[in-house]
Amino acid sequence: MAIYVVILAAGQSSRMGSLKQLLPFKNSTFLQTTIDSALSSKAEKVYVVLGANYKMIKKEVSDEDVSIVQNLNWQEGLSSSIVSAINNIENSEEDPDALLIMLADQPKVDSNYINKLISLFKNNQDTIIASAYGEVNGVPAIFPKKYFGILSNLKGDKGAKKLLNERLEGVMSCTPKSAEILIDIDSPEDYHSLIKKTL
Repeated sequence: MAIYVVILAAGQSSRMGSLKQLLPFKNSTFLQTTIDSALSSKAEKVYVVLGANYKMIKKEVSDEDVSIVQNLNWQEGLSSSIVSAINNIENSEEDPDALLIMLADQPKVDSNYINKLISLFKNNQDTIIASAYGEVNGVPAIFPKKYFGILSNLKGDKGAKKLLNERLEGVMSCTPKSAEILIDIDSPEDYHSLIKKTL
């Protein structure tokens, strides 16, 4: 069973005021931490979607085992990165059974949590496996191949959120052992709070 990770990292980080993907975290950056977690997991392959500041960020990605996708339409929102990834994978004639979509600004999502999602999916292969944010589902989430067509037609900046919260009969929620795992970092305040807790 081939599960590919797609890391969405194409945004401009306007609320952060600096390149969020390259913010220092531990001995690395947000993006590289996310890449390392994905590569350490049981996923078959890792794709990273870049857009804004493409050349600068690409230069900082140190692992050759990662496939980088350039999203030229990154200004159209999160959905455009999902579409870019699926188009790239289909054009390369790769044939994954599922995609695990995650964000580059959730540095606490580690390989253990990714593997937890993968284990759930392997036991429920027709089902979307989503992360539970209280009563709402979000990413990281695993989408079986039968949903690729729907994902490739997404629009706007909500990504797959609508799909994760409307088709509830086909979605299984995974609750992390700590809500902190799913914290996403959007502002300088978020970042300073994260670093304070990490020190």
